[in-house]
Amino acid sequence: MPSFPQYLTAEQENELRRIANAIVAPGKGILAADESTGTIGKRFASIGVENTEENRRCYRELLFTADASVAENISGVILFHETFYQKTKDGTPFVKILKDKGIISGIKVDKGVVPLAGTDGESTTQGLDSLSERCAQYKKDGADFAKWRCVLKIGAHTPTYQA
Repeated sequence: MPSFPQYLTAEQENELRRIANAIVAPGKGILAADESTGTIGKRFASIGVENTEENRRCYRELLFTADASVAENISGVILFHETFYQKTKDGTPFVKILKDKGIISGIKVDKGVVPLAGTDGESTTQGLDSLSERCAQYKKDGADFAKWRCVLKIGAHTPTYQA
C-alpha cells in the first residue's frame, strides 16, 4: 500500500473542506468579476463609459453592495488584483462587503496569457514566478480561494507537448 506525505495540517484540511463545500453549495455558484482592465474597458466602451479606475470601482461597488439576497445564489466571487484591494465610497473594502454577506472572496492569480513561441497559435499562462508569495499575501488579505487559467488550443495537432 503506497503512503503519501502529509502536506496539509488537519486544520488546513478542514478549512479547505469548509471552503470547497461552501463554494459548491446547492443552488449557488461563483461570480467571475475578475476581468482585466483591458477586458472591462471593452465592455465599458460598448456602453460609452470611460475605462478609469474610479468607473471600474463604482461598477464593482454596484455589484457587491446589491441587496443581501444575492448571497442566496452566489457562494464566491473571483476578483482581479485591482478589485481585490478596492473599497466602497465610504471606505469599506470590497472583500469585507462580500464576507459580511457570507460570500467567499477569491482571486485570479495568473498574470495573463501570451503567445507561446515556436507553436502555431498556442499560448502559455504567465505568473508562476512569485506565485507562492502572492497567494500567501492574498490569503492574509482575505482571499479564500484562487483561480488559475490555462488556455489550450484544441485541434488535430494541438495541444502540442510544448504547450
